[in-house]
Amino acid sequence: MTSADRVCRLARAMREFIAALPKVELHVHLVGSASPDTVLTLARRHPHRGVPTDEADLRAFYEFTDFTHFIDVYAKVNDLVTTGDDVAALVVGLAEEQARRNVRYAEVTVSATSHLRAGIAPDELDEALTSSRAEAWAKHGVELAWVFDVPGTWDRDFGVTSARYAVDHRPPGTVGFGLGGAESDAPRRAFREAFAIARDAGLRSVPHAGETTGPDQIWEALRDLGAERIGHGTAAVRDPELLAHLRDNGIVLEVCPTSNLRTAAVGRIEDHPLPRLLEAGVPVTLATDDPGMFHTDLNAEYLLCHERFGLGRSELADLARAGVHAGFASPELKAELLAAITAVEQGS
Repeated sequence: MTSADRVCRLARAMREFIAALPKVELHVHLVGSASPDTVLTLARRHPHRGVPTDEADLRAFYEFTDFTHFIDVYAKVNDLVTTGDDVAALVVGLAEEQARRNVRYAEVTVSATSHLRAGIAPDELDEALTSSRAEAWAKHGVELAWVFDVPGTWDRDFGVTSARYAVDHRPPGTVGFGLGGAESDAPRRAFREAFAIARDAGLRSVPHAGETTGPDQIWEALRDLGAERIGHGTAAVRDPELLAHLRDNGIVLEVCPTSNLRTAAVGRIEDHPLPRLLEAGVPVTLATDDPGMFHTDLNAEYLLCHERFGLGRSELADLARAGVHAGFASPELKAELLAAITAVEQGS
């Protein structure tokens, strides 16, 4: 066997290991998960909403210049989702894609007020989420949970409307409350009231922070919003005290490497903070963020960590375990997933 053959064999074995590894995903947005085919179907239904109806044009549409441009594109795609049937199609499509990557459990971020603004009635949204979640399990064996988030400054009351929806409607599977969108004009502390409403009702706090800003926004998410996990959080590498706090308190960062590159939050993969976070002992789980827009999937994120950061089987299995521990699935499902990860890691 030549050295080239050996390299190819090892690469194939790693791909097979990643494909077999049971996974959870804790940071994926419903609208951003939509496949190009799904978005094209919706765009052709609504050709005057500013989203291309040609596949090549759509791919060019998804070439983001910076984070602000990404948010603008995301808003246009979101406005294509105007009925409960549209929402259900996104949910079932996401579950199908997750099943192909051996994702057994996913916490899906839903920006409810964005859908309400697009014309979907609250009860219609509730029914769409409830029925499609059941279908996702029945057809694809993927358990979905909901994280209702504040879409940044799109909510004019700093998330109170989003929190009231999550608390008052709370469709089955609702586990958390989040905060997305641009950070520069939306300091985390401004959403304190909304998160207090959600946390008082038993929802878990999982805001984005430190994606395009500095460590100060992660501190605000922790201190003002009671964050139990942080979406992205890559700016933590700039603050040794923060790294120690995250490590010592077991606060998991939901890291999305391809997303960070595609939105220009990180300039080059060589500069991505993930290896430094792991070296500092910060618990990390991998996620895709908006896989339909970023042309990625969870297996690709694991493979990237192997090929670019040198993570081996045990390190990748640890990332999968970190996701299980950090998620809000039932203890029974967590135990099942942890056992399955160990079985694959040990080759049984």
